[in-house]
Amino acid sequence: MHQESKAPSGPRYSPIRIRATWDGTGSVEDASRALGFSRAKGYDLIRRGEFPCRVLRIGRTTRVVTASLLRVLESGLPEYNGTHADRDTS
Repeated sequence: MHQESKAPSGPRYSPIRIRATWDGTGSVEDASRALGFSRAKGYDLIRRGEFPCRVLRIGRTTRVVTASLLRVLESGLPEYNGTHADRDTS
């Protein structure tokens, strides 16, 4: 008997697949891989406030906001956590 897969085919970290299979947040490891860098680099960027997507810290857990990750993947523009390049510092 043939079974159909409910997950869309294609690259594991494509926006279409992420949209279809992720909940409201994803792991730092998966988001880092989707963006093309390692888990260690992802946590390093989070510590420095430079992770390109919105990040939630819930107790000792860190999660990446899926909608933010999708915007970054589709636009190529980062959404830094509280750090904006266009912020007026005067």
